[in-house]
Amino acid sequence: MFKNYRGLWLLLLAAFAIFAALSFLEPITIGGYTLKRSGIAEALTPAEDTTTDEAAICADTVQEPKGKEPVPVDTASKTILFIGDSMLEGLSPRLAAYAKANGHTLYTVMWYSSTSEIWGKSGKIASYKKRINPDYIFICLGANELFVKDIKQKRDGYVKQMISEIGDTPYLWIGPPNWKADTGINELIAANTTEGSFFLSDGMHFERSKDGAHPTRSSAIEWMDSVVRWMPLNSNHPIRLNLPEERTARPAKIFVHQPGES
Repeated sequence: MFKNYRGLWLLLLAAFAIFAALSFLEPITIGGYTLKRSGIAEALTPAEDTTTDEAAICADTVQEPKGKEPVPVDTASKTILFIGDSMLEGLSPRLAAYAKANGHTLYTVMWYSSTSEIWGKSGKIASYKKRINPDYIFICLGANELFVKDIKQKRDGYVKQMISEIGDTPYLWIGPPNWKADTGINELIAANTTEGSFFLSDGMHFERSKDGAHPTRSSAIEWMDSVVRWMPLNSNHPIRLNLPEERTARPAKIFVHQPGES
């Protein structure tokens, strides 16, 4: 009896072999009909596990800036010079708290209504560097130049002069807290500072004081905290700034200059 059906069994086995082979191929269309994949290939071939790769990509995106390896944090105690305009009223007390908690000494120079032109003409950066001998410099400047027309032509030389006076001292320039679109001051600063030395504040949300420009004291604290969180992965010379228990502190000394001083 088996002999009578042997031909039929061989035919069925041959048909199954062809069907299984086709399941490993892409769908085939014959005479207007498409032969779909049976799923045998998927059952016999284990799927590639991409979970680890995707997790690694996400982790890299969160932990590191694209295309840049973080610089090791400098854990030594520093003498820090913080210069700028009236925005330092809110930022300096918070930076002073970080300095106190991390063994640094902070000196603040606040020049009301100052601009890059005023600082660039004065030579005060070089003067304070000689006087204080800082290991690190923070700058917050540009709020009084948000709407200057032809900003590049009028201010480029002064920004360059400021950077020249800073010299080889590590620094971080904190950009102004825009309340409206600027005419190019942020772009000008970014173009003149070295990579990892400019923190763009434009685009952040701030609670404002009654003048509509200055962040409130609480918002300024959050602003400084944002700068500190940004530094380890983005700064070209990050320093130790562990979170302090105190919200604010007083710098070792505050130097104040009024509008119109030279």
